[in-house]
Amino acid sequence: MKFNEYPDADMMMIHLANQIAGDLNAALHHEDRACLAVPGGTTPGPLFDDLCAADLPWERVDVMLTDERWVPTDSDRSNTKLIRERLLVNRAAAARHLPLYAPAETPEEMLPELEAMIAPELPIAVLLLGMGADMHTASLFPGADRLDEALASNAPILVPMRAPGAIEPRVTLSARVLDGALRKHIVIIGAEKRAAFEAAQHLSAAEAPIRAVLSGADVHWAP
Repeated sequence: MKFNEYPDADMMMIHLANQIAGDLNAALHHEDRACLAVPGGTTPGPLFDDLCAADLPWERVDVMLTDERWVPTDSDRSNTKLIRERLLVNRAAAARHLPLYAPAETPEEMLPELEAMIAPELPIAVLLLGMGADMHTASLFPGADRLDEALASNAPILVPMRAPGAIEPRVTLSARVLDGALRKHIVIIGAEKRAAFEAAQHLSAAEAPIRAVLSGADVHWAP
């Protein structure tokens, strides 16, 4: 793991967008296609605004979310809506989107169909993750109902997840798939999350799920 500090979040996002574009370009030099997995939430929006304009052969890039709330894609709580509006635009509009949501009452109904689209594109070439103050990443939450399954070495590609404080059911890439990414970037902003990240170093992955994906990762932090 490498820890990178930046003087401010704007500089970090510009640098990280350039780094992710470079990682994708490198992957596409020796593979026909490359998979980019990104989080939702508020933190990565500015990075997406920069990355979508990168001069890449986006038509050879598969973009997917690390996790998704089980809500329609036109909901303001949908991570899919976020990446459609801020990442899959400009030059990046040519990328192929691999969905983590399909219309159904529960995620369990659609997991086989969603996994079938993702499996051929693994491993993830470039992964971007965030981290919550509770040390969760993707939808791997401490105390979630299927966290043990999602952390297992033989975990499936996708795991439905329900967690205390989470309004809707979620679907998340398992720790096995996330940790198997060829390049991993974790972005953290603020003193509270830095303190949580440092505390996580002394906890198990069940207590601090971010621990499950730190090996070989580049961690990027700004105040």
